[in-house]
Amino acid sequence: MAYPNLLKSRPESVVKKLGSSSKVCLMNSRDIFNVIRDKECIMMACNVRIKHVVPGIMKAAQELDAVIGFELAKSEGNIDGGYTGQTPQIFVDMLIDYAEKTGFEGPFFIHGDHITVKNTSDKEIDAAKALIEAELKAGYTSYAIDASFNEHDDNVRITTELAKPIIEAGWGLEVEVGEVKSAGQEAEITTVEEGSGFINALVKNGLSPNLLAINNGSKHGNYFEGEEINIDLERTGEIYRAIKGHGVRIAQHGITGTPLNIVGKFAAYGIRKGNVGTEWQNIAHRHLPPDLMTEMKKWTEKENKNIKMATKQFKKEIDSIPDEFARAIADNAYRSANEFIKGFRAEGSASLANENLGH
Repeated sequence: MAYPNLLKSRPESVVKKLGSSSKVCLMNSRDIFNVIRDKECIMMACNVRIKHVVPGIMKAAQELDAVIGFELAKSEGNIDGGYTGQTPQIFVDMLIDYAEKTGFEGPFFIHGDHITVKNTSDKEIDAAKALIEAELKAGYTSYAIDASFNEHDDNVRITTELAKPIIEAGWGLEVEVGEVKSAGQEAEITTVEEGSGFINALVKNGLSPNLLAINNGSKHGNYFEGEEINIDLERTGEIYRAIKGHGVRIAQHGITGTPLNIVGKFAAYGIRKGNVGTEWQNIAHRHLPPDLMTEMKKWTEKENKNIKMATKQFKKEIDSIPDEFARAIADNAYRSANEFIKGFRAEGSASLANENLGH
């Protein structure tokens, strides 16, 4: 399926990077979210820690005519490669290479997820600035500033400072209030006052985010056995209604493990972006060569680390697995992406964007 209006709407920097004849449809997420903000559909953003899931996700997006996003958080892929061994440039090059090789012509965006600032120190802020600079240079078209670890005033100040080059470049912007915890950790649900107060303060400072990530009870990572999934959609809807006048919608983090019958309700509560990360890691791990997984688990036990931390340590071996294993990963990622896209009501979102952009 061709998207002529979207190809014409690609930012100049993207066209310059890819060449005018390229059919790779890398888009600015700001344009995408402006188009779908009043439509009850959710764009899936995939945290790709192991590359072999990418062709499967792209295939599902192409068949279902859906916009898709690919992203890495600061911990997953920073200037030093994070725990996946992927720098911003490695990540962008890998995605474009897959799009070209597989003939994927659907619209997608590349998102800097959780550019975190955990305290107010110059060191922490400078590290975030350096990462943003590297992502801008590499070709990211969407960014999430996460200073939610800090008090309100500091969150506003840091987010405003870090977002300046992103806003100047015209890319999509996500911000966060109310830290989203990992599975097994407890956190306070974001209040309406916190959400609206944060957005009002940013707007006063001249920012116009597309998305606000909140803590509505979801968790990052795999839920523990017996752990209840309690996502407060009513609170989510209240925050959405309080901020929608500024053109801001909700980003949902921590979706892996959430039943699809719950996921299917998200769009009605103002959620327009849904992050799925651990799901793709789980799929890759299930289909990596058994001897490689054994070595990864041995390293994990020896180092007393989470299995995800073995990704960088074994990146060379993971990247070069035999084709039969890579195909199994891609096939399973395709099936899962299919279910998520349908659950997110995102079928046809690519054509919707094509109809509304480039005129």
